[in-house]
Amino acid sequence: MKLISAYDFPLWLAFAAFLLPLAFAAVTSVAQVNDDAPSTVVPSDQTQNAPIVIGHRGASGYLPEHTTESAVLAHAMLADYIEQDCVLSKDGIPVVLHDLILDDVSNAAIVFPDRKRADGHWHVMDFTLDELRKLTITERRSPNRAWKDKGTRFPLETGSFRISTLAEHLQLIQGLNRSRPHQAGVYVEVKDPAAHHAAGLDSSKEILAVLGQYGYDSADDRIYLQCFDEAEVRRLRNELKTQMLIIQLLSQPADAAKLKEIAKVADGIGVPLNHVVSGKDKEGVPQITELVHDAHANALQVHVWTFRTDALPAFAESATEYLEWLVVAGGVDGIFADQPDVVVQWRTTRRQQVNGGSPFHLLNERSKEKSRSEK
Repeated sequence: MKLISAYDFPLWLAFAAFLLPLAFAAVTSVAQVNDDAPSTVVPSDQTQNAPIVIGHRGASGYLPEHTTESAVLAHAMLADYIEQDCVLSKDGIPVVLHDLILDDVSNAAIVFPDRKRADGHWHVMDFTLDELRKLTITERRSPNRAWKDKGTRFPLETGSFRISTLAEHLQLIQGLNRSRPHQAGVYVEVKDPAAHHAAGLDSSKEILAVLGQYGYDSADDRIYLQCFDEAEVRRLRNELKTQMLIIQLLSQPADAAKLKEIAKVADGIGVPLNHVVSGKDKEGVPQITELVHDAHANALQVHVWTFRTDALPAFAESATEYLEWLVVAGGVDGIFADQPDVVVQWRTTRRQQVNGGSPFHLLNERSKEKSRSEK
């Protein structure tokens, strides 16, 4: 297989070449968090290694999401992990797309005008990989997104971006890990497994098969699996027997009892930003929930989504202030970011400013024996 069979190499190489000087300047001061699930939480200086920075759909604040160009940019910006949401094609190939429908980010309506369903949408699972490769990808068209009014995102209907497979993304990132002085992991989501099962497709099995082909199969590998479907998370751990780190995605707040159940099969939770920092009081003090404390008490990491410099909450006056609240006050262990370079730079600056102890929380490593016995 070629590294990227559907792309013109010079385009993404140009992005990487442009950013390499910035990458080299910062690489010596960037550290990684220990990815194994913790057993306890102890006070320590976490400015040395946390939070991990996850390129949300690549560097989607600068380039159309989930394109290989966006992944290259995230790597050049020193993201610790690069996200791949995965949906299966009609012929069972994992492709990197966030939605199960093609309407918002592709030209499917133009290329295949007669292929929409009765619901008026063009569904990824109705198209073979060869058909999907005929489409171009654009910045999202849908309105009511706070960052769209800022006019700072990549222009709509511009460029020749294409859909790529999970295998192509993995090969690309592993190639960059070899050719650049930075090691990025992957952060793979199993999208809506129930919808895939209804279509006669098993997304978890197909995704795990591809990951295995590229050497991802244990808790020691630089990978997280994530999924909203709680039954599928249990299946990944208990039936499919994966040892990779799993993040249970949650759209609703979880209480201590819920977290205890999640901890039986998962290594962490992925939650919206406001589940950790809910606002600030009239004195300007951030309002921090108990979620991180309760999650850490159950040996769960907490990764939050999605940090966007062009869509900060109204109560946060700056990106720096918001990051201080999320990490220093809130204690989160990872941040999904549309602009991963901003979080990486904040982390680097914060590390340089801190001498001695700090209010960060450092997660202890859970032993492999305990981890496997519990799962």
